[in-house]
Formats: sequence, structure tokens, C-alpha cells
Amino acid sequence: MAAVDTTAVDPVPPRFSRFLGAIERTGNRLPHPFWLFWILLAVTALASWAMAAGGLRVTEPGTGKSLAVRTVLSAGGAREFLSMIEENFVTFGPLGTVTLIMLGVAVAERAGFFETLARRALARVPATYVVLAVALAGALSKFLSDSAYIILIPLGAIAFQTVGRSPLLGMIVAFVSINAAGDANPLIAPGDAAFAAMATEAARTVSPDAVVRPTDNMYFTTVSAVVLALVITFVVERVLSRREHTLAPDDATAGAAGDAVRPAPGPREIRALKLTGWAALGYWALIALATLPQHSPLRAADGAVIASPLFDHIAVFLALFFLVIGLVYGRLTGSVSAGQDVPAFMADGLRSIAPLLVIFFAVSQFVALFKWTNIGTYVAVRGADALRDLGAPTLVLFLVLIAAVAGLNLLITSGQALWALVAPVLVPMLMLLHINPATTMALYRIADSCTNSITPMSTTFILTVGFLQTRKKQAGIGTLVSCTLPVAMAMLLVWTALFVVWWLLGIPLGPGAPVR
Repeated sequence: MAAVDTTAVDPVPPRFSRFLGAIERTGNRLPHPFWLFWILLAVTALASWAMAAGGLRVTEPGTGKSLAVRTVLSAGGAREFLSMIEENFVTFGPLGTVTLIMLGVAVAERAGFFETLARRALARVPATYVVLAVALAGALSKFLSDSAYIILIPLGAIAFQTVGRSPLLGMIVAFVSINAAGDANPLIAPGDAAFAAMATEAARTVSPDAVVRPTDNMYFTTVSAVVLALVITFVVERVLSRREHTLAPDDATAGAAGDAVRPAPGPREIRALKLTGWAALGYWALIALATLPQHSPLRAADGAVIASPLFDHIAVFLALFFLVIGLVYGRLTGSVSAGQDVPAFMADGLRSIAPLLVIFFAVSQFVALFKWTNIGTYVAVRGADALRDLGAPTLVLFLVLIAAVAGLNLLITSGQALWALVAPVLVPMLMLLHINPATTMALYRIADSCTNSITPMSTTFILTVGFLQTRKKQAGIGTLVSCTLPVAMAMLLVWTALFVVWWLLGIPLGPGAPVR
């Protein structure tokens, strides 16, 4: 197997490659993410003081509530924020998800399941197709919510390393696929139900009988998933592959040598994989059967399946899933020989993400302060008001909307939070221009997705930096931005062009959801 070449360089690197190298060097000169977020917290505190002193306030769409920018640089503000610090960290969403999922993933990983699966599945796959495979997997995995990052990023590393390519590049492809292409998921995810519900509420301010369904973008997102996976593959092979030598892990020499001599899975491992596969199917079959009764505890109180305890707490079921397959595979191969191996594997897995948990403490305080000050709400509402006042032609308005929401998304990286802020303005505004709410929702998906992978404000961005640093200590924000920027920009351009063609042809966005 070919190993990652840690010494290869482009004798005359293309201009764009030099530009990306400059971005990486500049970005990596930034402070460690832990300190960067404390600096951002201080900047936010100062900005909140200035904005509050100016009496800035905004009317929250939908509720009509007047919100003023609040400052933490006052006796009352400081007192309130200090009382929140512990809760900010403990209730920080990614903290619980990462920790819980890792308990199960650690057992499956240290039992050898992931490595054997990757070697078996990719034994005859050329390295070029690995990019496409990981990209498609990322687009399809968004129904797992934030758990997708915990599962697929390490798998992307294993898949790339198995075929002799940089495991860091595998992580980056997985990240950008979930983060940017995930909203092109052909499957119906819990987020789709939330998006549709908020769009329905916004649409009913204009038409009381309006209904937006989770399936209203299904046709568009299904085609988009394939198109975006191809875009990711093209950019990675034509642009990022030129810089793959800069993504060699710290232990590249030892790792590559080990990969070169590692034998293919033997009969015992193959048999264990097959039986583990049956166990995996059995696990999900039991979950499906348990969900069938109308009053199942896995369903919501009204019988809904999408917005239900099953999907709302999918991390619990995924952690148990990986624990089961890890135990089955480990017992069949002998890598799990005693009961004490399981907690030992779990503890080892948590140790591997300890640096990430430290970063999460700083991130959680910044995110909480940014939300508490109402700065994000103020910027989002003012931006939406500016779009409403443009009075531009429809397609031009679409392009401006995509650009504006993409910019706002650099600040407010939670897709549902930003949609909750802008939908009450954008959906009614565009309905008055005879534009279907499903079309507005599709435009939002495009704008919301692509810039998630280039902003350090995103918790999943910092999560990925933490994963990169487990393989290469010098990897930083600049490393990730320099690799995700060309992919994100290409996806934004191609996805926007796809929508324009879709609009001009008048193809329905989903069942019963005309594009215009």
C-alpha cells in the first residue's frame, strides 16, 4: 500500500495553492482555540457595552418582543453571567453528545472493528473513490445530528489511512461533507421537521392555512447530495491533493510503515465482521419494532416519529449501538476478553478527547455570552430587514438572500437558531412576492450550510480542529480553514447554480412543493 509522502512538495506551486498556504500560516499564528475564544469573549463584552450604551434594540420577529442589547460590563450583568458559568459548560450541547457517543465508539474502535471494516471495505477501492465514498457518507449522515461528527470524522481518518492517504485529509473531507453537504441529505432528519414547523408558523402570518412539510425539499436535496459529493471529490483531488503532504500526521512514518505490512483481514476477522453486521441489523430492527406501537415511549406524545425521544436523544441509541457491535466483534476476535476491558476502553477513549473537552469550556462561555447579549439577534434581524427593503428582481433577491444569510451564519452557526430568527421575516416577505415557503427554506439550506465549515464560531469547527490535533499537534484553525475554504466556496457556487437552474425549469422541490 502506498504511504503518505511526507516530503513531497510542489516545485512551483500554483497561485491558489500559495494563497491557501498563506491562509494556513496566518490562521495557525492565531492563539490556541482555548485562548482565542476567551479573546472573542472579551471583544464581545466590549461590543455589548458599546451597543448597549447606544441604546440599540430590535423587535424580535414573530413575538413582537422588543430586545435590547445587554452588556455584561455592569454590576448586574456581571453578576448574572458569573452565576451561569458552571451551567454554560455542563449544558453545552456538544459536550454531552461527544462524551456519550465516545463511550460507545471507544469500545468499537479499540476492539478493532472500525479498522478491520475499513481495510475490508476499501481493499480494492482506488484512493480517488475514497473521497467520494466519505463525501456521500457525510451527506447521508446528517440525520444523526451532531453525533455524525463524532462517528464519521474518525472513520474518515481510518478510511484514508487504509489506502495510504493522509488521515487528516480524511477527517477534513468528512467534516465538510457533514457540515456543508449535510443539508442536502435525501433522508428526512429531525432538523427537517424543526425547519418545516418554524416555516409553517412564519407562513401563517400571511396565510392562516399554510403548511410546510419536512418533505418539501426532498427532491432538491436528493439531487443536491450527489452533486455536492461530486464537487467535494473534484476540489479535493484537484486542489487539496496538491497540499496533502502538509497534512502528514506526526507519526506518519511509523503509521505508514505499519499500514504497508499490515495483512488483509483474515478468515476469523471476516467472519466476525459478518456476524457483527447481523448484530447491527438486529439492533436497529429491535429499535424499529419498539417504535411501531402508536404509544411507544420512543415516539412523541402525539405519536410522531421524527420529533420524538428516539431522534431527539439519538446519541443514547448510537452509543449503545457502538457498544453492542464493539462487544460482539471483540468477543468473536478475542480483542475483548473480559468484562473489565469495556470500561478500560471507554476510559481510554475519553482520554483521547480530553484536549477537546478543555476547549469546550472556553467555547461554551463565549457562545453563552454572545447569546445572552442579544448581539446575534440584533445582527440577524437588521440583516433580514435590509433584504426586505431592497425591492430587487426575484433571482437577484435570491442571490442577495443567500449571500446575506451565509454572512450571518458566520456569527450564528446554529442552523435552527438562525432560521428561527430570520424565518418570521423572510418567509412572509417572500410569500408576498408569490414565493413558496419551501423555496425560501431551500435557499436557506444553501446559505446556511456552506459557511459552517469555514467559521471558528462553529462548535463543530472547533471539534474538528481538536480531532486534527490528535494526529498532528501543530494543526490549527488555519489548517482547517485553508482546506475547507476552496471546498465551501465551490459548493456554494455550484449549489446556487443548481438552484437557479431548478427555478428556471420549474421543477418541484418536493412532493406537492412547487418551486414557484
